Amino acid sequence: MSNIPETGRTPRVQIRLIVIQVLVFSLLLTLGGRLWYLQIRQGKEYTDEAKNNHVQQVVEPAVRGSILDARGVPLADNETRLVVSASRTELMKMKDDGKGVLTRLAGVLGMKPKEVMDKVRLCDSKTPQPCWNGSPFQPIPVTDDATTQQALQIRERAEDFPGITAEPTAVRRYTAPGGARTAQVLGYLSPVTDEEIEKAKDTDSPFLRSDMVGRSGLERTYDKALRGKAGVTRYEVDNLGRVMGQVEADPGVPGSNVVTSIDARVQAVAEYELHQAMKTVRKETDKITGRPYKADAGAVVVMESKTGRVVAMASQPDYDPNAWIGGISAKDYARLTDKNSNYPLLNRAIQGQAPAGSVFKVVSASAAVRAGNPFDGRYNCSSSYSLGGRSFANFESKGHGPISLGDALKFSCNTVFYRLGHEEWQRDGGLKPKKNANDWFYRTAHDFGFGSETGIDLPNEVKGRIPDRHWKQAFWEANKDAWCKQGKKGGSYVEQIAYESCLEGNQLKAFDSINFAIGQGDVLITPIQLATAYAAISNGGTLYNPTLGKAVISPDGKRIEEIKPKPHGRLPVDAETISDLDKGLRSVVEPGGTAAWRFGGWPQDKIPMRAKTGTAQVYGKQTTSWFATYTDEFTIVMTISQGGTGSGASGPAVRNIYDALYGLDDEGNQDLKRALLPKPQQTLPKIQPDGSIEAPPVKPYDPKAQQVDPAKKDDGQPQLAGPPPVWRD
Repeated sequence: MSNIPETGRTPRVQIRLIVIQVLVFSLLLTLGGRLWYLQIRQGKEYTDEAKNNHVQQVVEPAVRGSILDARGVPLADNETRLVVSASRTELMKMKDDGKGVLTRLAGVLGMKPKEVMDKVRLCDSKTPQPCWNGSPFQPIPVTDDATTQQALQIRERAEDFPGITAEPTAVRRYTAPGGARTAQVLGYLSPVTDEEIEKAKDTDSPFLRSDMVGRSGLERTYDKALRGKAGVTRYEVDNLGRVMGQVEADPGVPGSNVVTSIDARVQAVAEYELHQAMKTVRKETDKITGRPYKADAGAVVVMESKTGRVVAMASQPDYDPNAWIGGISAKDYARLTDKNSNYPLLNRAIQGQAPAGSVFKVVSASAAVRAGNPFDGRYNCSSSYSLGGRSFANFESKGHGPISLGDALKFSCNTVFYRLGHEEWQRDGGLKPKKNANDWFYRTAHDFGFGSETGIDLPNEVKGRIPDRHWKQAFWEANKDAWCKQGKKGGSYVEQIAYESCLEGNQLKAFDSINFAIGQGDVLITPIQLATAYAAISNGGTLYNPTLGKAVISPDGKRIEEIKPKPHGRLPVDAETISDLDKGLRSVVEPGGTAAWRFGGWPQDKIPMRAKTGTAQVYGKQTTSWFATYTDEFTIVMTISQGGTGSGASGPAVRNIYDALYGLDDEGNQDLKRALLPKPQQTLPKIQPDGSIEAPPVKPYDPKAQQVDPAKKDDGQPQLAGPPPVWRD
């Protein structure tokens, strides 16, 4: 046994230990450096990447509810179309970002490659339309009008079109039953904006980025009910957009149906007759200017007199709301917003403003009574009225001598109202008004609802204008500087007016008072305001908020939320005065009245008709035609801008609408089988549990079927027995 000294192994052991220590230290140093690199140097980058591993949602839009007429006929619903969509997530995984696939797709769809690529790019502040403003994880629609053959090519050659789908999808449709487009009433849809999403995020009806929302008309007013609730499936995705798994799914809920008071048949008649009236009057020569009437715009309202519900509302020029589906083209948008097309997007029934002319005289007659003048008193209907060295003539310079206010309505006597308006202005202090001036004429106009919104359930209604003392002062303050700069004493007519306005444009003058008394001067009213006021005379004095929505019904028909008529005031006169107004308006369609020649053969004993004609003058333009009428059931108001006289331009069309409503021929014989709506619709349509609606068919309006001879009614001759009318206002 040999003895080995301990010291012989010590150096080797020590070396090994040192090496191990160095290795361990090096590993620790390397690990620490790596941790520093990852957490400090590259920490922000990896944090950002980690944040990108989150949940994304894919939205399946809810089927939008239908807008129905009073009998259940769809005015706006959905149709199944073949929609071709592209998955941007899939396209971005390709080497060329999907450009090859999109180019092939354009060839199949008959589109240009750039068109397709523009549609699938994401919107931002620098990207013009077309672009996609929805979620990048949502399939992006390329076209909603693919043919079956195109869809089959895409599906059968799936290997050539990765990320592309062609599937049946519900798309909005505006049906135009019987030719009734109802364009401005229905409105249109467009994608929701970022601002709208942000504004609605904390409400009970937040928007999803994929939502289509109502931009005007009923689509906007009842958007929340119509939109329903979209289905949302949530996926966990990594920073490369790869789906890691499904998190949860919320099923969609279809939108509710909105039943309106519109009758598609009557709407078709109203649109047709308004259009024809404008075409007809363009063939006539304006005796004042010597040129054909321009008849550049018009509107008609058919309203239930006792409820304020709107049965028909038409505006010209109009447009096809289907132009908005799938995204409106630049060409169509330019046309709809172009001055040369006279802005078809405007609903002139609630947004068209013009002086009222003689249809305003029901206001002035009421104001005169409120001021203490008896309705059956005697008022001189002279051929003219003198004021400040100027003579203001009656229409066609006719006179009738002393007459009642009822006859002043019948003959549309301007001078009676000139005098009454002027006398009240003097009693109020004239140019130096009393502190508590009564201002009966202006106050009564406000109380009739003019100068204020009617409260109709359509967006963007305008107020019109009642030029009282308060308005005069505010208008003068806003325009004084411009008038003073433009005005010139002894200059042109416009310069002289500006000069006078600069000095005293805030004063309510005698000339203003007599102009106002016949609905002229600075007065502006809308057709819906006039219809609301005349309906109130018909129903005994109640001013209703005009409504188009009648009920909101759930998709399965089980939940019904009725929209009741809502009054907002009463006429400012007693029942006796309302009865007197009614009698005066009835006499307008009887022998000698200004509308008698338009109601030849009307069964006045069975269906009493009341009316008022109006011809409003506008500086620099041809006269505006107004025609306001009512029966016990319905009120109809029509206006045609630059269309001539009230009874001349609008009269035949209004008569034809009534004939269609009541089923009358030109002899006044009634056939209820042909009557479209002799009484207002009372019941609601029935929606089945499966969502189907049994709606009656709507035939296109055929004016010949009503047995109306336009020539007889438009030959300029009175049709009722008795003396010819004095003039045609």
